[in-house]
Amino acid sequence: MPDAPIAVLGTGMAGFGAGYALEAARVPFICYDRNAYFGGHTRSLQYATGFVTDEGGHISFTKDPHVRDVLAENVGGRYEERKLAIDNYWRGYRIPHPVQTNLRALPSELVVDVISDFVAAAGRAAPNLAGSGPAGTYAEWLHATYGAVFAETFPMVYGHKYHTTTMDKLTTDWIGPRMYRPSLEEVLRGALGAPVAGAHYVGTYRYPTVGGFVSYLEPFAKRFELRLKHQLVGLDPRARLLHFANGKVEPYAKVISSVPLPDLIPLISGVPEDVVEAASKLAFTTAVLFNIGVNRADLSETAITYFYDEDILFSRVNLPHMFSPNNAPPGCGIIQAEIYFSDKYKPLNVKPDELIEPVIRDLHRCGFIREGDSILLKDAFVNRYANVIFDLERARALATVHGYLDDVEIHYCGRYGNWDHAWTDQAFLSGQETARKALARPQRPSKRTFAAAEAWAVGKDKATEPQ
Repeated sequence: MPDAPIAVLGTGMAGFGAGYALEAARVPFICYDRNAYFGGHTRSLQYATGFVTDEGGHISFTKDPHVRDVLAENVGGRYEERKLAIDNYWRGYRIPHPVQTNLRALPSELVVDVISDFVAAAGRAAPNLAGSGPAGTYAEWLHATYGAVFAETFPMVYGHKYHTTTMDKLTTDWIGPRMYRPSLEEVLRGALGAPVAGAHYVGTYRYPTVGGFVSYLEPFAKRFELRLKHQLVGLDPRARLLHFANGKVEPYAKVISSVPLPDLIPLISGVPEDVVEAASKLAFTTAVLFNIGVNRADLSETAITYFYDEDILFSRVNLPHMFSPNNAPPGCGIIQAEIYFSDKYKPLNVKPDELIEPVIRDLHRCGFIREGDSILLKDAFVNRYANVIFDLERARALATVHGYLDDVEIHYCGRYGNWDHAWTDQAFLSGQETARKALARPQRPSKRTFAAAEAWAVGKDKATEPQ
């Protein structure tokens, strides 16, 4: 339907990135979202008690000048710009980040074992980031990069908590700058007391002064045509129609989706069974986020802490009031703790509220909450799609899913459309690039898909019919 608008599914960073490009091209478009609010996973929660948190520890640390300028303009230049303070917790020790270049904070016996093993590992085959050869899995890569002692004491323990599976089930194509690979000189300097500068991919960051991270998106929401409370239940690529749970049926000229692939694929008319099966193999984590408000702001010297103890429930905490003081009432602080689950490896079989008190106990144990502190806010909520799990089935399954979507001209973007580990700025740029490609690509029929769609329409493929 060439006269219909372009449909953008999702109103997070990727969806609004697509809208930004379509607006610049002066092409009619409508943004749809199943939620009653915009922002997707970059939404912010504002509590009546005066606390503000985001759906995860969002900060903007992009170095891309275009994204920096767009976001700065969207908040009228009202943002905090700070150096990111991060540390790590292990058996009562608070260790500067990253651990591998700050061994001085650890017991001397462990430091000796880590360095000895690091030297031995350096003499063996170099790690292979391509995912083949001697370091084909993340576990092999960790052993080859850091040595067994460090790998098994720190990243393999944290990785199990974060990815919900063992590291021998993960590939290495997600690592990029996330895991710093030091030289022997850097390891020794960090062990002897000289901190290593620039060993983390985040230096300084920006964060809106008021309103939480979602403030970066508010001008888009005011300018773009939004249709909230529109839950997609069917997508017909032949008729170019969107079916929503509220009964509305909307035509589209082209469609750009940031909907998570496992949710999107079963909704498409005539989707082949092999594509449905491939989408079901795409693994992801679900984060239960705990927001704990305290009548004290000096909860930690760092804004983010990673936890390497298996018997501590959460893998990471961030302190939103350290991103902006307006995220908490005066003199107060807020802690957001994260526990990860996954349908594939570690199902969420407990009510999130039942974990609030155990989380608070572990925060006491780690020194974030003290005796005598007053807890002013206790809340737990579920982020269904948190992170993509780069397991051994991902690449082949994703190639099948993306190949099919390309065939039916459903354009995808963002972390859950591209099914990658995109940060917020990367998601925004992904939406822009996908919109430009969609505009440049002429419409064309797809023999395979339209044959399947016809079969579905006459009831020959009921297994894939949207419910």
